[in-house]
Amino acid sequence: MPERIEFTTVDAALVEAAAQVMEQAGRARLSLVTAESCTGGLVAAVLSDAPGAGKWLHGGFVTYTEENKATVLGVSRALIARAGAVSEPVARAMAKNALARSPADVSVAVTGVAGPATDDDGTPVGTVHFAAARRGCPTLHRVLAFGDIGRGPCRYRSVREAFALLSEIIDQACADAAGSARARSDRSAQR
Repeated sequence: MPERIEFTTVDAALVEAAAQVMEQAGRARLSLVTAESCTGGLVAAVLSDAPGAGKWLHGGFVTYTEENKATVLGVSRALIARAGAVSEPVARAMAKNALARSPADVSVAVTGVAGPATDDDGTPVGTVHFAAARRGCPTLHRVLAFGDIGRGPCRYRSVREAFALLSEIIDQACADAAGSARARSDRSAQR
């Protein structure tokens, strides 16, 4: 008998939260990219529903497995082995490497265990690490323990938290970040 199928509901509230982030990114003239594991591309998918996505969203990396985190994003296999795929160092590396592999100004990364079982490292179900990186700024990190609330609710809350962290880093005043964004915008306008 197959496992019970769970899914994540995308509702108006989630799309409205994405629209707020996209509007904020547009005002700041900062483009976005995602690096996702347990959310399976849902952060990028919901952001793509928001007005302005065609201009400010570059897309996303879905790196569900440890192998894909290493191959696609270049996260060190040694780091994954040492810290675990669901950890602060890996979330930070995912966010930084997503920026390095895209033209985006800001990235958000999500890696966690949505359930129904723990991962190979024994990480408790509902543990999710988030990181947001922005060129010229320190990388932000947050970890939440949602508990065993089900895959759908865990992923939904993870998407909401990813938007909150994106909003926080977009608003962050960073040394040379504003100048870098303006310079890229000026170069784009000259083409």
